[in-house]
Formats: sequence, C-alpha cells, structure tokens
Amino acid sequence: MSAPAAGSSWFQRFLLPGFAMKAVIIGGGYATGRELAEYFLPAGPWGGLAGMVLAMLLWSVIAAATFAYARMVGALDYRAFFADLLGPAWIAFEGAYILFVVLILAVFGASAGAIGAAMFGWPVFAGTLALALAILATVTLGNAAVEGVFKYVSFLLYAVYAIFLALSLWRFGHRIAAGFATPAPWSGWASGGLTYASYNIIGAVVILPVLRHLTSTRDAVVAGLVAGPLAMLPAILFFTCMIAFYPGIGAETLPSDFLLRQLDVPVFHWAFQMMIFAALLESGAGAVHAINERVAGVVRRRRGVALGAGARAAIAGALLLVCMFVADRVGLIALIASGYRLLAYLFLAVFVLPLLTIGLARLLRRPAIPQEIAA
Repeated sequence: MSAPAAGSSWFQRFLLPGFAMKAVIIGGGYATGRELAEYFLPAGPWGGLAGMVLAMLLWSVIAAATFAYARMVGALDYRAFFADLLGPAWIAFEGAYILFVVLILAVFGASAGAIGAAMFGWPVFAGTLALALAILATVTLGNAAVEGVFKYVSFLLYAVYAIFLALSLWRFGHRIAAGFATPAPWSGWASGGLTYASYNIIGAVVILPVLRHLTSTRDAVVAGLVAGPLAMLPAILFFTCMIAFYPGIGAETLPSDFLLRQLDVPVFHWAFQMMIFAALLESGAGAVHAINERVAGVVRRRRGVALGAGARAAIAGALLLVCMFVADRVGLIALIASGYRLLAYLFLAVFVLPLLTIGLARLLRRPAIPQEIAA
C-alpha cells in the first residue's frame, strides 16, 4: 500500500471509509425503503430494529477485518486484495462482482429514469442518461472526485433523513409510537439481518481505494467498526418513520413515496427525490470506480504509470453503456436477478468466509508490512 497522503485528516482516516461503504450499500432499494420493507418489516417494529442492529454489527466486524487485512497486504483495489487472500482463485470474486455491477447499474439507471419522469416529465432515458453522465464525470476525475462525492452526498443524505424523521414525528408521531407499542412476532429477525448483511457487505471491499489515508492498523480497525453504524443509521431513521403505517406499508412498491405523500410537503418531496438521485450517483460511482482502480493497479504494477483520465472515461463509459442502456434490452437484468441471492451466497463463500478464517489467521500472526501484489 502506498504511503498515506501527508496530513491525512481524522475525517479521511476514520469517517471516509464508512461514508464510502454506505455509498455502495445505499443504492436504490435502501434509499426508497423497499429493501427495508423486504428484509426487516416482516419481523415487526422491534424485531426489524433487532435485525438491523445485527446487520450493522456484522458490517462493522467484517469491515474492520477487511480494512486491516488490506492495509497489511498493501491492497488498494479488490484485485490485489483477493490475489493475496485467495491466490489464483481471486478470479471467482471478480466474475461475481462484474455480474453484480451489471445488475445494480441497470437498476440504478431505471430508477434515475423514473425519477426524471416523475419530477420533470422527462422521457425515461433522459434520467438514465443524466445519471450515467454524472457517474462518468465523477470517476473520470479519479480518487479525489469520488471521495468528494462520498463526503458531500453523505452530508446531504444524513440531513435529509434527519429532516424526514423530524417531519414524520411532527405529522404522525403518535402513529409511530402506536406502531412500536403494537405486539408483533419477531419471527425472522435474525435471518433478515443475516441476509441483508451478507448481500451488502461487498461494499467493504469495493471501497478499498479510500483506505490510502490510513496511517496504522488501529486506523483500519476503528474505521471498520465505525463503518457499520454510519452505513445503517439512515436506514434506522427511515425504518422508524415506516412504522407509522405498519404493517400496510410493507406492500408499497416505494415506501418512501408513500410516506412523502402522507407528509404532503411538496418542497421536501422534491428534495428527497434529489437525495435519492444523489444516492444513486454515489453508489454507481463507487461500483465503477472500484473497477477503474482494479485496472489502474495492474497498469501501475506492469508499466509503472498511472491510469489516465481518458482511459478511466473509456472504461467507465463502456461499462455504463452496457449496464444502463443494453442490459435490459437483451434480458441480462432478468437473467442476473434470478441469481441475485446466489451471488450473495457466492460473496459469502469467496469473501467473508476466507477473510474470517484465512485472513484473520494471517492478521494474528503477521505484522502490517505493506507490499505490492504481483499482477
């Protein structure tokens, strides 16, 4: 791992990794509440919160181990990380990750198209194109631009969710209290938390480029432990608002839109939709940037030069074109979606299990001596 930039701030060392992981996780389903309704609401108000806390704790532990291992072996991209952890089997993760990126970017594009159509009356492709161009511009500018998006979109996101909670308490706080007071079985809370955690923990290894600011193994562990709460806090706030209309809200395709209609504050409705677009931007940029940095790592090791802005733009542009504008036309979305849970199990097999066995064993017996991974 290259030496951390001189003067790395406490924000870059301890908070930025968590903001980046949240950026990859939040996507469209988290931001709209659909995933929360799917994985946590069936367990009831308190059971759902228990499942979210379980997922948060798992994220923290796995992120701490991931960050510490990455620092130990000098990995700033997922290719270098898995080349050390899995040896020749690293390609198994890359295959799964590329399928995952095709799916999420296609879904993000569709979501952005729907936002543009709903807010401005645009054709669906216009919103998709706007998101693609925003992601392309961000990743072309490299690490600094991507980190800036993670930072400032995070501030926007936390502020919007805080206002959302305040407005919900003002408009139907009594319903929220009644929802939490309603007896409900906790059935499935642990399985919901485990499934959601395993499905999204890929975010911990996707955001390795931001770890260049870490100065010690202690930084890595602290940043990882903090990442879980940073990633889950907005979801907990959102889930609390959803309880006002439990259990019926579980059947809503877009719980966020349902709640915004109940609030009936048009300006905030617009602001929330903009926040979702920004969340799609940071999630998409994080996913694409990970692939750019994977290529950049190989170029740097083999040729001794940095990956230029033109090459970054070409890689990102080709990826976005395939994912956002072609995938749904050729049926790839349906094909991959049918194996979505299979991909989650694959990530557990090629990432979490090796990390928590082989990786932890190496961490416990080896000092953190940065090294370059052979391409």
